[in-house]
Amino acid sequence: MNDLSNATFIMPLRIESQDRLRNIILSLSYLLNNFKTNVIIQEVDTDSKFQQYAAPELEKLVSDLTPITLVFEESQDPIFHRTRILNDMLLESKTDVVVNYDTDVIFPTNSYLKSYDMILNQGYDLVYPYGQGEWQQKVQLYPDLMSKFVQSGYKWEVLNEGEHNEKSTSDYGWAQFFNRKSYIEGGMENEEFVSYGYEDNERVYRFETLGYKVGRVDDQIFHLEHARTFNSWFSNPHIGDNKDLYDRIKTLNKEELEHYYSTVDYIKNRNGKE
Repeated sequence: MNDLSNATFIMPLRIESQDRLRNIILSLSYLLNNFKTNVIIQEVDTDSKFQQYAAPELEKLVSDLTPITLVFEESQDPIFHRTRILNDMLLESKTDVVVNYDTDVIFPTNSYLKSYDMILNQGYDLVYPYGQGEWQQKVQLYPDLMSKFVQSGYKWEVLNEGEHNEKSTSDYGWAQFFNRKSYIEGGMENEEFVSYGYEDNERVYRFETLGYKVGRVDDQIFHLEHARTFNSWFSNPHIGDNKDLYDRIKTLNKEELEHYYSTVDYIKNRNGKE
């Protein structure tokens, strides 16, 4: 078991389709069968589909589920406010490393270990555990491949064997390893971005412009493909506002960014200010 005990994976969750359910089961099984670590899941939905459907399957695949902390937030809101949910979990975390982690991704085991070491021992504030460019494998997780993956003991190499995989580009989304202190001091997730779109671009622009040490591990990312609702695609009704916000922020220099993040409402609210 690889040691990531000083890391917490924070995973916002809404299970909107069967493949989303499958993916959260597989990604958690992979994490907990390969690493000694901590996981916080914040599920925001009308009812807890994780408790009803995912947990019973995970009990068959993982010997110890105690590393998982599940926070269920009942909501009728069709909009999934991902940035706000991530900040809730970030502030609940206690470890020095925090991983903003999508429910549909898997990396080679060594990518997690390298990213973790870069944060703890090499002075990095933010690390992307995958390369930029053509490093992404879009994995169509058909039953035969899923079965082979589980039977292999969750060896990531098996995911390269999918007959319907498609190679694609990777950039700034999916997962980031953070120094927790830097993540909070740098503004956390910008809650002005709602649902899907442009928050990943803004995040890296902000942390680089503010002078934080940002790095990468040049290796593969496996994205477990899934159906997309407006909460994970450009049909998001907030997409125009998100783009406008990003276009405005990326014109700001370091001093202007510092001023913006010292006055933005969500930061003041998190700090208990009016």
